[in-house]
Amino acid sequence: MAHLDEQAGLPRGAMAALPLLLAPMVVGAAILVVHPGAATGLGALLASTVAVAWYLMGGAVALGHLTRGMAARRALRAIRGEVAAASDPVWLCDARGQVLFQNDAAQQQFDDLTGRPVLSLIARLRADAEGQLAELTARAMRHGNADLELAEGQVLSLSCLPDAPLQIWSWHRAGVQPDVFEAALALGEDAPADDFDAVPVALLRLAADGRICRANAAARQLLEGMLAGDDTGQNLAELLEGPGRPLAAWLADLSAGRATNGTEMLRLRHRDSRHGDMRDRHYQLSLARDPSDPGRLIAVLTDASALKTLEAQFVQSQKMQAIGQLAGGIAHDFNNLLTAISGHCDLLMLKRDKGDPDYADLDQISQNANRAAALVGQLLAFSRKQTLKLQTLDLRDTLADLTHLLNRLVGERVGLTITYDPALRAIRADKRQLEQVIMNLVVNARDAMPSGGDITVRTESLHLAEAMTRDRVTLPKGDYVRIQVRDQGCGIAPDHLGKIFEPFFTTKRTGEGTGLGLSTAYGIVKQTGGFIFCDSVVDEGTTFSIYFPAHAHAPAVAAPAPRTAPRPAASLQTGPRATVLLVEDEAPVRAFAARALKLKGYDVLEAGSGEAALAVLQARQGPIDIFVTDVVMPGLDGPAWVREGRKLMPAAKVIFMSGYTEDIFVDGQVPVPDASFLAKPFTLTELTQMVEMQLARPAGGERLH
Repeated sequence: MAHLDEQAGLPRGAMAALPLLLAPMVVGAAILVVHPGAATGLGALLASTVAVAWYLMGGAVALGHLTRGMAARRALRAIRGEVAAASDPVWLCDARGQVLFQNDAAQQQFDDLTGRPVLSLIARLRADAEGQLAELTARAMRHGNADLELAEGQVLSLSCLPDAPLQIWSWHRAGVQPDVFEAALALGEDAPADDFDAVPVALLRLAADGRICRANAAARQLLEGMLAGDDTGQNLAELLEGPGRPLAAWLADLSAGRATNGTEMLRLRHRDSRHGDMRDRHYQLSLARDPSDPGRLIAVLTDASALKTLEAQFVQSQKMQAIGQLAGGIAHDFNNLLTAISGHCDLLMLKRDKGDPDYADLDQISQNANRAAALVGQLLAFSRKQTLKLQTLDLRDTLADLTHLLNRLVGERVGLTITYDPALRAIRADKRQLEQVIMNLVVNARDAMPSGGDITVRTESLHLAEAMTRDRVTLPKGDYVRIQVRDQGCGIAPDHLGKIFEPFFTTKRTGEGTGLGLSTAYGIVKQTGGFIFCDSVVDEGTTFSIYFPAHAHAPAVAAPAPRTAPRPAASLQTGPRATVLLVEDEAPVRAFAARALKLKGYDVLEAGSGEAALAVLQARQGPIDIFVTDVVMPGLDGPAWVREGRKLMPAAKVIFMSGYTEDIFVDGQVPVPDASFLAKPFTLTELTQMVEMQLARPAGGERLH
């Protein structure tokens, strides 16, 4: 009962007066019971009844005023946006004619009338203002609207209904009905809820220039408070950036029918001033002309942030794949060129001793060719197409061998700590490439601490009982060996963290970094079957974590290095020891390889394609001991022609050579039994050693690399 007065529409505390008003009625009733017909009792009862009736009538009036006031406020919120966007002067008044709101056009032409009676406006136009107001109101109540004709073809119109909480006054040219009048007809006291606001889709009603006439509840919620409430003329271009041209121009073309594309992807303006997830918000805006008003547009707004993020990730993956394919293709061509350069350089060096004036120049050519081969190796590592010589490794031994070199790399101002797990498992990896990865991470950690600090390299075994998902990658459950390289440096900015493994991306100054270090490390780790992640906090440090699948077997004892063949002599050996069929589509590489093998005394037959090689075999009368062939060639590739050639020469040994890796074979398996693989670029000595060892290897022996 405490707030019954408020629920009834009465002033606060008004119900407390009812007992006092009812007291005379109770007393009069008691007197009449004791003395029926007593004048005192009748008088008290009559006075109390009149007082209570008067009081309740006052409450009903107050309740009516309260209800009308609430309805007026709801109606005002419903059409305020449309009124603000109107080009003609418009005033919104309550049922008593008090001005509640006026648009900019009304304020500029007639000053500010808010809070004043609309009678003050009519008084400027007619001498008999009160009579004109009464007549206009009466006609509007009967017909819905009424006009007061003015000079120069202008009209002052009133739109209202008996039950409407608002009066809409408009100044416009004769014969033109303002759009807001249609909204006024639906603003009755018992009018149903507005369908536009009830639609669970973000809707905007826009003027041709982009002004927001109205936004429903879903739109206000989607834009998270960026709509300035019942704004007066807020433009959509202030919130969203347009599709490569001014948003207002696109909207104007759509409104005029000059454009057909009614859907665009937009993003928030001033994204740096937003906070949290609002910085990268994107919206899809679909527009259509308003059927009720051809001069306006209806917009459907959809949050497309997740779609844009997915699109960016897809574009990034395509870009990385394209760069990887490009890098692999370029590396293959460079490997052919480097094979020819270094091979012919070796041929020239065979004819000169170290005292020859040209020997130093040839040595420089050879060294720089090796440096170029190392750079090509980085490109292949990024594209995961380098040649890896996998072996079972104990990381404790690998890091122990690296410790001295790492200490020299970090210098005196940086401390280096290496810790091991006592029960560390073995892994399968290429030792040389793994050392390159660790050295790269340690050098980056050193560069991140120009004032000194500590670098920690930690190895440990761990078991994942459940699959772990991180950075859009899922690590299957199982046993892993983790290598962590942690520094106390400047850290990596969050907007750079997603780009650090991209090729040629670097935060160092021009000339200080190629941007291939981390991308190379990423390629090596992924090609080995591992995973690499980065955690970084600005001004606190960075941690790189590498996960390798644990190997079930103990590290194998390294096999003794094969016997090093003597350097080829400058003169031909007497008599050929074997016949070699050399198949290579690159003429410079074929010329070098043929000369190198002839210097070793082999009888060399040459072919520039698989088809030519088969023709040589068919025309050959004697046996051929070994096929040395490129893998990727126009027409018949290496494995295809070798399988056909083996039918003619089943005892011939096979060496495949390529600027790509063994991954070019199906499932990584050489398709010909007992074949060996020689990666380009190779030197004269590597080629002749491979041929010699392959010829000496018994059938069914271990494949050579």
